[in-house]
Amino acid sequence: MDLVVKQDCLNFRGEIPCTPHKKNGYHCEACPDYIQGKERILIIKLGAIGDVVRTTPLLRKLRMEKPNACIYWLTYSPDILSQAWVNRPLLVTIENLELIRQIEFDWAIILDKDALAISLAETIKAKKKSGFTIDLFGHAKPIGAQAEIDKWHTGLFDDVNKANTKSYMQEIFEIAGYEFSGEEYIVEPPSSSLTFNINKDKKVVGLNTGCGGRWSSRLWPIEHWTSLIRQLLSAGYEVILLGGKQEDEKNKSLSIATGAKYFGHFPLPDFMSLMNNCDLVVTAVTMGMHFALGLGKKLILFNNIFNPNEFYLYKRGEILSPEFECGCYFSPTCENNCMQYLYPDRVFSVVEKWLK
Repeated sequence: MDLVVKQDCLNFRGEIPCTPHKKNGYHCEACPDYIQGKERILIIKLGAIGDVVRTTPLLRKLRMEKPNACIYWLTYSPDILSQAWVNRPLLVTIENLELIRQIEFDWAIILDKDALAISLAETIKAKKKSGFTIDLFGHAKPIGAQAEIDKWHTGLFDDVNKANTKSYMQEIFEIAGYEFSGEEYIVEPPSSSLTFNINKDKKVVGLNTGCGGRWSSRLWPIEHWTSLIRQLLSAGYEVILLGGKQEDEKNKSLSIATGAKYFGHFPLPDFMSLMNNCDLVVTAVTMGMHFALGLGKKLILFNNIFNPNEFYLYKRGEILSPEFECGCYFSPTCENNCMQYLYPDRVFSVVEKWLK
Protein backbone atom coordinates (compact mmCIF):
# COMPACT_ATOMS: atom_id res chain seq x y z
CA MET A 1 0.00 0.00 0.00
CA ASP A 2 1.35 3.41 -1.01
CA LEU A 3 0.72 5.65 2.00
CA VAL A 4 1.33 9.37 2.38
CA VAL A 5 3.36 10.18 5.51
CA LYS A 6 3.70 13.85 6.47
CA GLN A 7 6.79 13.84 8.65
CA ASP A 8 6.75 17.63 9.04
CA CYS A 9 3.45 17.56 10.97
CA LEU A 10 3.66 18.71 14.58
CA ASN A 11 1.53 15.70 15.58
CA PHE A 12 3.87 13.20 13.90
CA ARG A 13 5.60 10.84 16.36
CA GLY A 14 7.80 8.79 14.04
CA GLU A 15 7.87 5.46 15.83
CA ILE A 16 4.26 5.27 17.12
CA PRO A 17 0.82 6.43 15.89
CA CYS A 18 0.04 10.11 16.35
CA THR A 19 -2.82 11.32 18.53
CA PRO A 20 -5.20 12.21 15.64
CA HIS A 21 -4.80 8.68 14.27
CA LYS A 22 -5.32 7.02 17.64
CA LYS A 23 -8.39 9.12 18.46
CA ASN A 24 -10.06 9.32 15.04
CA GLY A 25 -8.27 6.91 12.72
CA TYR A 26 -6.98 9.68 10.44
CA HIS A 27 -4.26 9.04 7.86
CA CYS A 28 -1.87 11.77 6.80
CA GLU A 29 -3.22 12.23 3.29
CA ALA A 30 -6.55 13.74 4.37
CA CYS A 31 -5.96 14.51 8.04
CA PRO A 32 -7.82 17.67 9.17
CA ASP A 33 -5.43 17.98 12.14
CA TYR A 34 -2.32 18.35 9.99
CA ILE A 35 -0.13 21.20 11.27
CA GLN A 36 2.99 21.82 9.25
CA GLY A 37 6.02 22.43 11.43
CA LYS A 38 7.93 25.50 10.28
CA GLU A 39 10.86 25.64 12.71
CA ARG A 40 12.64 23.48 15.25
CA ILE A 41 13.40 25.20 18.57
CA LEU A 42 15.38 23.62 21.41
CA ILE A 43 15.21 24.93 24.99
CA ILE A 44 17.80 23.68 27.44
CA LYS A 45 16.70 24.40 31.00
CA LEU A 46 17.57 21.34 33.00
CA GLY A 47 16.59 22.00 36.63
CA ALA A 48 15.74 22.44 39.42
CA ILE A 49 12.00 21.93 39.08
CA GLY A 50 11.17 25.45 40.29
CA ASP A 51 13.54 26.99 37.76
CA VAL A 52 11.95 24.94 34.97
CA VAL A 53 8.46 26.04 36.03
CA ARG A 54 9.42 29.73 36.14
CA THR A 55 10.87 29.46 32.64
CA THR A 56 7.55 28.29 31.15
CA PRO A 57 6.23 31.87 30.58
CA LEU A 58 8.70 32.03 27.68
CA LEU A 59 6.61 29.40 25.90
CA ARG A 60 3.70 31.82 25.68
CA LYS A 61 5.80 34.31 23.74
CA LEU A 62 7.36 31.62 21.55
CA ARG A 63 3.97 30.17 20.64
CA MET A 64 2.58 33.63 19.87
CA GLU A 65 5.54 34.55 17.66
CA LYS A 66 6.11 31.09 16.15
CA PRO A 67 2.84 29.11 16.34
CA ASN A 68 4.04 26.39 13.99
CA ALA A 69 7.38 25.74 15.67
CA CYS A 70 8.22 22.27 16.92
CA ILE A 71 9.54 22.94 20.43
CA TYR A 72 11.91 20.54 22.16
CA TRP A 73 12.81 21.02 25.83
CA LEU A 74 15.65 19.11 27.51
CA THR A 75 15.22 18.87 31.29
CA TYR A 76 15.47 16.62 34.32
CA SER A 77 11.74 17.25 34.90
CA PRO A 78 9.87 16.68 31.61
CA ASP A 79 6.69 15.55 33.37
CA ILE A 80 5.89 19.07 34.55
CA LEU A 81 5.89 20.44 30.98
CA SER A 82 2.57 20.65 29.16
CA GLN A 83 2.60 18.84 25.82
CA ALA A 84 0.06 21.38 24.62
CA TRP A 85 3.00 23.81 24.67
CA VAL A 86 6.09 21.60 24.26
CA ASN A 87 6.02 19.08 21.43
CA ARG A 88 8.96 17.04 22.70
CA PRO A 89 9.68 17.24 26.45
CA LEU A 90 12.95 15.29 26.73
CA LEU A 91 14.36 13.73 29.86
CA VAL A 92 18.14 13.98 30.15
CA THR A 93 19.22 10.51 28.99
CA ILE A 94 22.04 9.26 26.79
CA GLU A 95 19.49 8.49 24.08
CA ASN A 96 17.99 11.97 24.11
CA LEU A 97 21.39 13.67 24.21
CA GLU A 98 22.32 11.73 21.09
CA LEU A 99 18.98 12.61 19.53
CA ILE A 100 19.37 16.36 19.87
CA ARG A 101 22.91 16.18 18.53
CA GLN A 102 21.51 14.68 15.30
CA ILE A 103 18.82 17.31 14.72
CA GLU A 104 19.56 20.60 13.01
CA PHE A 105 17.62 23.21 14.95
CA ASP A 106 16.63 26.63 13.75
CA TRP A 107 17.14 28.05 17.24
CA ALA A 108 18.69 26.72 20.45
CA ILE A 109 18.06 28.61 23.71
CA ILE A 110 20.48 27.54 26.45
CA LEU A 111 19.41 29.03 29.77
CA ASP A 112 21.55 27.00 32.19
CA LYS A 113 25.23 27.58 32.92
CA ASP A 114 26.12 24.15 34.26
CA ALA A 115 28.59 21.80 32.60
CA LEU A 116 26.10 19.68 30.61
CA ALA A 117 24.13 22.63 29.25
CA ILE A 118 27.14 24.63 28.07
CA SER A 119 28.80 21.53 26.61
CA LEU A 120 25.67 20.86 24.56
CA ALA A 121 25.60 24.49 23.46
CA GLU A 122 28.90 23.91 21.72
CA THR A 123 28.05 20.56 20.10
CA ILE A 124 24.41 20.83 18.96
CA LYS A 125 23.65 22.08 15.46
CA ALA A 126 21.54 25.24 15.32
CA LYS A 127 21.30 28.13 12.90
CA LYS A 128 20.89 30.50 15.86
CA LYS A 129 21.92 30.11 19.49
CA SER A 130 20.98 32.23 22.50
CA GLY A 131 22.10 32.04 26.10
CA PHE A 132 25.29 30.43 27.27
CA THR A 133 28.08 28.29 25.87
CA ILE A 134 31.49 27.00 26.99
CA ASP A 135 34.90 28.70 27.09
CA LEU A 136 38.36 27.18 26.64
CA PHE A 137 38.59 26.31 30.34
CA GLY A 138 35.19 24.61 30.51
CA HIS A 139 33.40 27.57 32.13
CA ALA A 140 30.12 29.17 31.12
CA LYS A 141 30.27 32.25 28.94
CA PRO A 142 27.61 34.34 27.20
CA ILE A 143 27.08 33.69 23.53
CA GLY A 144 27.35 37.41 22.86
CA ALA A 145 24.19 39.50 23.27
CA GLN A 146 24.11 42.19 25.95
CA ALA A 147 21.25 40.49 27.82
CA GLU A 148 23.34 37.32 28.04
CA ILE A 149 26.35 39.27 29.29
CA ASP A 150 24.22 41.01 31.93
CA LYS A 151 22.80 37.71 33.18
CA TRP A 152 26.31 36.21 33.26
CA HIS A 153 27.65 39.13 35.32
CA THR A 154 24.88 38.84 37.94
CA GLY A 155 25.97 35.27 38.56
CA LEU A 156 29.63 36.25 39.01
CA PHE A 157 29.50 39.29 41.30
CA ASP A 158 27.30 39.75 44.37
CA ASP A 159 27.35 43.54 44.14
CA VAL A 160 26.20 43.41 40.50
CA ASN A 161 23.50 40.94 41.46
CA LYS A 162 22.28 43.21 44.29
CA ALA A 163 22.09 46.16 41.91
CA ASN A 164 20.00 44.25 39.37
CA THR A 165 16.45 45.58 38.97
CA LYS A 166 15.12 42.93 36.58
CA SER A 167 13.08 39.85 37.36
CA TYR A 168 14.21 36.41 36.24
CA MET A 169 11.48 36.41 33.59
CA GLN A 170 12.64 39.77 32.22
CA GLU A 171 16.17 38.41 31.94
CA ILE A 172 15.31 35.21 30.09
CA PHE A 173 12.85 37.00 27.78
CA GLU A 174 15.58 39.50 26.87
CA ILE A 175 18.04 36.67 26.23
CA ALA A 176 15.50 35.33 23.72
CA GLY A 177 15.09 38.81 22.20
CA TYR A 178 11.64 39.46 23.66
CA GLU A 179 10.07 41.80 26.20
CA PHE A 180 8.39 40.30 29.25
CA SER A 181 4.79 41.52 29.57
CA GLY A 182 3.55 39.60 32.58
CA GLU A 183 3.14 36.26 30.80
CA GLU A 184 1.95 33.67 33.32
CA TYR A 185 3.53 30.35 34.27
CA ILE A 186 2.22 27.27 32.47
CA VAL A 187 1.24 24.65 35.03
CA GLU A 188 -1.12 21.79 34.18
CA PRO A 189 -4.18 21.63 36.49
CA PRO A 190 -3.25 19.02 39.11
CA SER A 191 -4.88 15.62 38.90
CA SER A 192 -5.09 13.51 42.03
CA SER A 193 -7.27 10.73 43.38
CA LEU A 194 -6.81 12.01 46.93
CA THR A 195 -9.36 14.06 48.86
CA PHE A 196 -8.51 16.23 51.83
CA ASN A 197 -10.60 17.21 54.86
CA ILE A 198 -10.44 20.96 54.33
CA ASN A 199 -13.14 23.40 55.39
CA LYS A 200 -13.61 25.49 52.25
CA ASP A 201 -16.19 27.68 54.01
CA LYS A 202 -13.16 29.43 55.52
CA LYS A 203 -10.25 31.12 53.81
CA VAL A 204 -7.55 28.47 53.46
CA VAL A 205 -3.95 29.42 54.27
CA GLY A 206 -1.20 26.99 53.27
CA LEU A 207 2.08 27.19 55.18
CA ASN A 208 5.01 25.70 53.26
CA THR A 209 7.44 25.30 56.15
CA GLY A 210 10.64 24.11 54.45
CA CYS A 211 13.30 25.56 52.20
CA GLY A 212 15.34 22.60 50.93
CA GLY A 213 18.30 20.94 52.57
CA ARG A 214 21.04 23.11 51.13
CA TRP A 215 19.82 26.56 52.20
CA SER A 216 19.24 26.48 55.95
CA SER A 217 19.77 30.28 55.96
CA ARG A 218 16.17 30.57 54.70
CA LEU A 219 14.53 28.61 57.53
CA TRP A 220 11.95 30.46 59.62
CA PRO A 221 12.11 29.47 63.32
CA ILE A 222 9.60 26.84 64.37
CA GLU A 223 8.42 29.04 67.25
CA HIS A 224 7.49 31.71 64.67
CA TRP A 225 5.47 29.17 62.66
CA THR A 226 3.74 28.16 65.89
CA SER A 227 2.85 31.76 66.74
CA LEU A 228 1.59 32.50 63.21
CA ILE A 229 -0.57 29.37 63.13
CA ARG A 230 -2.23 30.24 66.43
CA GLN A 231 -2.99 33.77 65.25
CA LEU A 232 -4.45 32.49 61.98
CA LEU A 233 -6.62 29.88 63.69
CA SER A 234 -7.85 32.42 66.24
CA ALA A 235 -8.82 34.73 63.39
CA GLY A 236 -10.96 31.97 61.80
CA TYR A 237 -8.75 30.78 58.96
CA GLU A 238 -8.34 27.15 57.89
CA VAL A 239 -4.61 26.40 58.17
CA ILE A 240 -2.91 23.51 56.40
CA LEU A 241 0.76 22.57 56.56
CA LEU A 242 2.69 21.87 53.35
CA GLY A 243 6.06 20.30 52.78
CA GLY A 244 8.04 17.30 51.65
CA LYS A 245 9.78 14.45 53.40
CA GLN A 246 12.29 16.82 55.03
CA GLU A 247 9.49 18.77 56.71
CA ASP A 248 7.44 15.75 57.80
CA GLU A 249 8.53 15.64 61.45
CA LYS A 250 8.38 19.42 61.79
CA ASN A 251 4.87 19.56 60.34
CA LYS A 252 3.66 16.71 62.53
CA SER A 253 4.96 18.57 65.60
CA LEU A 254 3.37 21.84 64.50
CA SER A 255 0.05 20.11 63.88
CA ILE A 256 0.05 18.49 67.33
CA ALA A 257 1.08 21.73 69.04
CA THR A 258 -1.40 24.03 67.28
CA GLY A 259 -4.23 22.08 65.66
CA ALA A 260 -3.26 23.07 62.12
CA LYS A 261 -4.13 20.36 59.61
CA TYR A 262 -1.33 18.22 58.21
CA PHE A 263 -2.11 15.47 55.71
CA GLY A 264 1.44 14.21 55.11
CA HIS A 265 3.93 14.52 52.26
CA PHE A 266 3.05 13.36 48.77
CA PRO A 267 4.29 12.87 45.20
CA LEU A 268 4.25 16.08 43.19
CA PRO A 269 0.76 15.75 41.58
CA ASP A 270 -0.85 15.16 44.98
CA PHE A 271 1.18 17.96 46.58
CA MET A 272 -0.05 20.33 43.86
CA SER A 273 -3.62 19.12 44.34
CA LEU A 274 -3.38 19.85 48.06
CA MET A 275 -1.89 23.29 47.42
CA ASN A 276 -4.65 24.02 44.92
CA ASN A 277 -7.11 24.06 47.84
CA CYS A 278 -5.37 27.11 49.31
CA ASP A 279 -6.43 30.71 48.88
CA LEU A 280 -3.02 31.95 49.98
CA VAL A 281 0.38 30.30 50.50
CA VAL A 282 3.14 31.44 52.86
CA THR A 283 6.53 30.12 51.81
CA ALA A 284 10.24 30.74 51.50
CA VAL A 285 11.88 30.70 48.05
CA THR A 286 11.26 27.06 47.12
CA MET A 287 9.78 24.84 44.46
CA GLY A 288 6.45 25.27 46.28
CA MET A 289 6.61 29.01 45.72
CA HIS A 290 6.69 28.48 41.95
CA PHE A 291 3.80 26.02 41.98
CA ALA A 292 1.76 28.45 44.09
CA LEU A 293 2.35 31.14 41.46
CA GLY A 294 1.57 28.70 38.66
CA LEU A 295 -1.70 27.73 40.33
CA GLY A 296 -2.68 31.40 40.65
CA LYS A 297 -2.54 31.54 44.45
CA LYS A 298 -1.94 34.62 46.53
CA LEU A 299 1.57 34.43 47.91
CA ILE A 300 3.50 35.74 50.90
CA LEU A 301 7.16 35.13 50.11
CA PHE A 302 9.92 35.07 52.71
CA ASN A 303 13.26 36.24 51.33
CA ASN A 304 16.54 37.03 53.01
CA ILE A 305 19.38 35.89 50.74
CA PHE A 306 18.28 36.80 47.21
CA ASN A 307 17.68 40.03 45.33
CA PRO A 308 13.91 40.57 45.73
CA ASN A 309 13.74 42.05 42.23
CA GLU A 310 14.35 38.55 40.92
CA PHE A 311 10.82 37.49 41.84
CA TYR A 312 7.72 38.52 39.93
CA LEU A 313 4.54 37.77 41.88
CA TYR A 314 1.97 38.84 39.25
CA LYS A 315 0.43 41.38 41.65
CA ARG A 316 -0.87 38.50 43.76
CA GLY A 317 1.43 38.78 46.74
CA GLU A 318 4.17 40.39 48.75
CA ILE A 319 7.80 39.74 49.64
CA LEU A 320 8.77 39.95 53.32
CA SER A 321 12.36 40.23 54.57
CA PRO A 322 13.84 40.28 58.09
CA GLU A 323 14.10 43.57 59.96
CA PHE A 324 17.84 43.09 60.22
CA GLU A 325 20.76 44.05 57.99
CA CYS A 326 22.58 40.79 57.41
CA GLY A 327 25.51 39.74 55.25
CA CYS A 328 24.22 36.29 54.32
CA TYR A 329 23.51 37.21 50.69
CA PHE A 330 23.48 34.01 48.59
CA SER A 331 24.78 32.05 51.59
CA PRO A 332 23.52 28.56 52.46
CA THR A 333 23.89 29.27 56.19
CA CYS A 334 23.44 32.40 58.31
CA GLU A 335 25.48 32.90 61.47
CA ASN A 336 22.96 35.51 62.67
CA ASN A 337 19.91 33.36 62.01
CA CYS A 338 18.48 36.54 60.52
CA MET A 339 15.09 34.98 59.68
CA GLN A 340 14.25 35.24 63.40
CA TYR A 341 13.88 39.00 62.77
CA LEU A 342 10.92 38.44 60.48
CA TYR A 343 8.23 38.53 63.14
CA PRO A 344 4.96 36.53 63.16
CA ASP A 345 2.79 39.58 63.90
CA ARG A 346 4.01 41.24 60.72
CA VAL A 347 3.37 38.11 58.64
CA PHE A 348 -0.12 37.74 60.10
CA SER A 349 -1.05 41.34 59.27
CA VAL A 350 0.13 40.93 55.67
CA VAL A 351 -1.81 37.66 55.27
CA GLU A 352 -4.93 39.45 56.53
CA LYS A 353 -4.36 42.32 54.11
CA TRP A 354 -4.19 40.03 51.08
CA LEU A 355 -7.12 37.86 52.09
CA LYS A 356 -9.38 40.83 52.72
